[in-house]
Amino acid sequence: MSITSGRSGLQWFLTGVRGIASLPAIILMSAFVGFSGFAVEAGIPLGQTVFMTGMVWALPAKVLLVGSILAGASLPAAFVTVTLSSIRMMPMVASLVPEIRTAKTPTWLLLLLSHFVAITAYVFTMERIQNVPREHRVAFFAGFAITVTSANIVLVALVYSTVSSLPAMLAGALFFLTPVYFLTSIWASTRDRAGHIAMIFGLALGPVFHQVAPEFDILYAGIVGGTLAFFADRAVRARRSRS
Repeated sequence: MSITSGRSGLQWFLTGVRGIASLPAIILMSAFVGFSGFAVEAGIPLGQTVFMTGMVWALPAKVLLVGSILAGASLPAAFVTVTLSSIRMMPMVASLVPEIRTAKTPTWLLLLLSHFVAITAYVFTMERIQNVPREHRVAFFAGFAITVTSANIVLVALVYSTVSSLPAMLAGALFFLTPVYFLTSIWASTRDRAGHIAMIFGLALGPVFHQVAPEFDILYAGIVGGTLAFFADRAVRARRSRS
C-alpha cells in the first residue's frame, strides 16, 4: 500500500488547503487585489464588494458585472451578461464531478461544492486529482476551493480601504492586474482553436460596440465574437479536410 493511500480524509483536506501557497492561487489573489481597485473606482461599497466576492466568486463574472454597472447597463442586460459568462462553468462542473464523486457522495455536497468551481480551482484540481484516492477527492477539492475562496474574501475586505489611499500610478497598476489575469487565464485554459479565435474577435469588437451601444457592449461583443469564431473555426476545419 502506498503512503498516500493510507492518509485520512482530513489529511487530504489539509493537503488541498496547502494549495493556497501554489502559484495559481497566488496569481488569483493578486488579481483580486486588482478587482478591489476596480470596485473602488466603480464606486461599489465595501460590503457589496465583499459579498460579490463570495457569492459570484468567478472573477470574470464579477468584472463583467462591475463593468455593466459602470456602463450604466440595465439590470436585465447585466443579468444576461453575467449569466452567459457563467455558463462556461457548466462543462467544468460536468467534467470535474465524475472525477471526484463516489457512490456514497451526497448530492447536496456536490451541489454545494459546485459553487466553488472556477478556472483556478478546476485547473488546480484536475492537474492533481489522479494522485488522490477517489474516496478522498471531494475532501481534497473542498480543502483547496473553500480556502482560496475564503482567503480572497478576506483579502478584498482588507485591501479595499487601502487601494483608495494608494498613489494613482500604483492603484492603476493594481487595477490592470484583473484584466491581465482574466485574459491570460482564459487563454491558457481554452483547449480549442475556436475559443482563442472568439477571444481575439471579442477584444477587437469590444471598443466598437462600446461606441455603438455602450449599455450592451460586452454582451454584443461576446455574442458576435463567439458567432464569428464558430464559423471561422468551421471554415478552417473544412479547408483542412479538403486539403
